[in-house]
Amino acid sequence: MVKKKHTWQHPKSGLWYFRKLSNGKMIYTPIEADEGTAEFDRKYWEIMSGKHHAAKTSWGALIEAMRKTDKWANFSPRYRKDLEPVFEYLKEKIGQADVARLTQADIYDAMEKNRHRVRFANYIPTAVSMLSKLAIRKRWRKDNPAIDIEPLKVPKDRQKPHLPWADWAVDLMRAEGEAEPLLMFEIGVGSVQRPGDWVEFTWGDYDGDTLKLRQNKTDKPLMLPCTEALKSALDSAKADLRFAPHPARHILTRADGSKMDYHAMARVMVRERKRLGLMAYDQHALRYRGVMELAWAECTDDEIASYSGHTSKAMIIKYAGEARQIMRARQAAAKRK
Repeated sequence: MVKKKHTWQHPKSGLWYFRKLSNGKMIYTPIEADEGTAEFDRKYWEIMSGKHHAAKTSWGALIEAMRKTDKWANFSPRYRKDLEPVFEYLKEKIGQADVARLTQADIYDAMEKNRHRVRFANYIPTAVSMLSKLAIRKRWRKDNPAIDIEPLKVPKDRQKPHLPWADWAVDLMRAEGEAEPLLMFEIGVGSVQRPGDWVEFTWGDYDGDTLKLRQNKTDKPLMLPCTEALKSALDSAKADLRFAPHPARHILTRADGSKMDYHAMARVMVRERKRLGLMAYDQHALRYRGVMELAWAECTDDEIASYSGHTSKAMIIKYAGEARQIMRARQAAAKRK
């Protein structure tokens, strides 16, 4: 039997696909029939002629159904933002395929192809599992193929733990930092929040003494008393504005006054860290510096958690423990003299 043009059989699942290069990307369309049958020929020629239509129970249709659920609406903006790129990836790769035909091996294959971006790869079974639960309720499939999928591990040579800012690095930033990155720095240390939350603060969230926010990742509402350094930075930034800022205006903005997104903020911080020779200390580690400063102030783990909004105390215990060890060692050294 002569193999048809553009057909390819998956070596593990045995499923047949029509594959063709389109705009620089290889597109795989499943041929949902047994090879050598009349049904296979019919579906093949439908795809070849452009008459192929997505299955009514396709992944694309399932994703759209998920976006209309209360469950999706109740997810935090941060979690939806993490899932959206994976949904788009699934729509591109298997959007027209019948939900019932996906296997666990297919999921592992997709993860392996994305090994270069481990976090994204590990979100694939998360997204598939969520969608499969909806598919089961719709009777589009009987099982969840993403159950017990083993996540990929970040290679040791790519594991770069965040290094809490040292005292000298903090002093250098405060002494020589330019106004914009210094404001970001003080928001990071003073609020003890993730960088993704810094760009969400508006002037309406600041009352001259405290900042309020609802965390992107946890959707937890917090009221944060500002440190003196943070109040000073915020008051200086507010005074530099030509007019009193509208409460809805974001504190961190682009040159045109529009909201600054995370990536633009990160670029500003990288430029300043390079200028000052502080590349060992990134913006994510400012949250841990804040945790350490709270520990040095003799706050309990529960008190620190009420400020930082951590849902797990593991990272608090790690960085607060380091801070307390440093504090105790200094106390011991003072007694030693």
